[in-house]
Amino acid sequence: MWLQYGVDKDGTLVCIENIARGKTTLKCPYCSSHLIAKKGKLKEHHFAHHGETCLPVKSRQFPVIPLYESFNIHLSGKDLEQLQLLWKEYGLKNYPISSGLVSHNLLKAEVLKKNVQIVPFGYEFTDLGKIPVQALDLMRFNEVQEPLLLKKLLKLELAVDHATHRNTLDLSHRFTDLILYRTQLKRILSSTLYFLQIQTNQGTLHKIGVTQRSVEERVIEVERDLLKHYQNVTIQILGSWQHRGNVEKYFKHRYQEFNYPIGSLTEYYKFNSKYANHVLSDLQNMRPKVLSSIELDILADHTSLG
Repeated sequence: MWLQYGVDKDGTLVCIENIARGKTTLKCPYCSSHLIAKKGKLKEHHFAHHGETCLPVKSRQFPVIPLYESFNIHLSGKDLEQLQLLWKEYGLKNYPISSGLVSHNLLKAEVLKKNVQIVPFGYEFTDLGKIPVQALDLMRFNEVQEPLLLKKLLKLELAVDHATHRNTLDLSHRFTDLILYRTQLKRILSSTLYFLQIQTNQGTLHKIGVTQRSVEERVIEVERDLLKHYQNVTIQILGSWQHRGNVEKYFKHRYQEFNYPIGSLTEYYKFNSKYANHVLSDLQNMRPKVLSSIELDILADHTSLG
């Protein structure tokens, strides 16, 4: 993952999505060098140093939210290809996979598990293993991801405690790691996921997105954007889900074959009416997000790096 946050003069972390491209007044959270906002069409938007890149950023050794930007479960290209082939041959048909077809790496990654209820025994996909092949529904995706979010947070907190107790040289980096991670969590927890149905003079579209404002405000912007491409636009809010900013990118991964870019607008989809009902049901089956005490603390956190 690229560096997504810079620090302003007040010590507040600012996301790349809230900054115009080009030179900025923001500084690197690790080394305090000035940053440039890179917002091209090929690479993911990110900050780059206005000079030599510091080691944490150069090696990309900073914390990211589990199962948020990447959904290949850290599998190598070869292992991912094998998993995809196994899904097409066995997962779609819910057939057991014979042991001779299963590599040690797939078992180690916990994307497959042994099924001892059948004779001779075989292997089947775990919920984790269904994520790279776009097969896990949104409700179970949350069930897989949410424990990982808090596990990662605890690991970072322990690293800071250890560095503080030992007074190690990397204490400042460990603290920055923790603040960066908490900031990322705060961003997704404070976001509302929304799903729109859009009638245009050229047919029906759907849109997924997140916002930290009211969905109604966002709809006004969406309509304005689309009127540059269509003569008539009518938008209906099919649903919104508070604190579910974590789901947006997995939704895009899961339904990427239906993605329908409109110029530079990339969050639009073309589903037929029957499949659109399936997608809406997938969203509606998600349980309402109930914030834990830890998550409430993150939302209330105003820690800065100043």
